[in-house]
Amino acid sequence: MKRIILFTTISICSFLLLSSMIGNKKKSEKGLPGVGMAAPEIAFPSPSGETLKLSTLKGNIVLLDFWASWCGPCVKKNPALVALYTKYEKEKWRKETKGFTIFSVSLDNSKDAWMNKIKADGLRWKYHVSDLKGWSSEAAQVYGVRSIPRTYLIDETGYIIALNPSDALIELELKKRLK
Repeated sequence: MKRIILFTTISICSFLLLSSMIGNKKKSEKGLPGVGMAAPEIAFPSPSGETLKLSTLKGNIVLLDFWASWCGPCVKKNPALVALYTKYEKEKWRKETKGFTIFSVSLDNSKDAWMNKIKADGLRWKYHVSDLKGWSSEAAQVYGVRSIPRTYLIDETGYIIALNPSDALIELELKKRLK
């Protein structure tokens, strides 16, 4: 019984410590974007060549998604992203929120592979960008992306509210903003 109480106490303390570290962390030791910080600008070409800017989505809840066509875990996650986007794309939002979208930043080097995976996986949202520099992508450097998939949930004011949020957390944040 004492072991169970000790284990439970240690588990709860560890959870609380970790939660407070994550929740209060405004930026990492390296000065990378974190929870509570404004999301740095990303302005890259879309598959059609049009430059799309993250900042133009202010007013929307945005899931910033770093991925690549060759990334198995990214491809495995795509159906869930499509389902999430489909579920919330036509919802009615509170006055301060325009909507929900996904801003996908590809770390591909090949435009053909990138475009083919967008089509094959049915990634229907408009905001797909890449500088086609792979791991050397300027956006990956600014955001400190070292592994993918990597996501950031950005609120309607342009601030990061979660790093690698679970689907449940994303839905919770979206439901708070529905009419």
